Amino acid sequence: MAGLVPAGLTSAMAQQAPDPQNTVYLDTKDGRVTIRLRPDLAPKHVAQIKALTKQGFYDGVPFHRVIPGFMAQTGDPTGTGTGKSDLPNIPAEFSSTQYKRGTVGMARSASPDSANSQFFICYEGCGPLTGQYTVFGEVVSGMDVVDKVKKGTAANNGQVSGPDKIVKMQLAADAK
Repeated sequence: MAGLVPAGLTSAMAQQAPDPQNTVYLDTKDGRVTIRLRPDLAPKHVAQIKALTKQGFYDGVPFHRVIPGFMAQTGDPTGTGTGKSDLPNIPAEFSSTQYKRGTVGMARSASPDSANSQFFICYEGCGPLTGQYTVFGEVVSGMDVVDKVKKGTAANNGQVSGPDKIVKMQLAADAK
């Protein structure tokens, strides 16, 4: 029957149960970040992230822009902040879901419909991005790992010299 929660689980726990098709493992030199994807908020963005992850697109990609106290950005294979995948850009899927520590959002240019492969993980101070950038996931474990990513400075807009990289990114369903 739909709506029933297994014995011993609260409905909140049931909602947090891991879905391997919508869970991403992002591995860095310092450990693993587990991200719960949110197709309920941004189905097109989640589909793009999953497609790129399955292709191995993110493996070896740098965290090219990391602003202390704000966010860590990755997803550009060129490391310049201007690169993207060969897939088409995605139209905005903005929501009222609040940006907070651990929120994963899609980066874009000034055009709301320019998101492609770049994304960011929020530290703090991302609240003003709510409704301006697409939320497509949330870190469920490993924020301590994100905190260790090499940072740039606010003065240089977070550009990182000798940046940390994603070692491997994979869907939990495909994890080896």
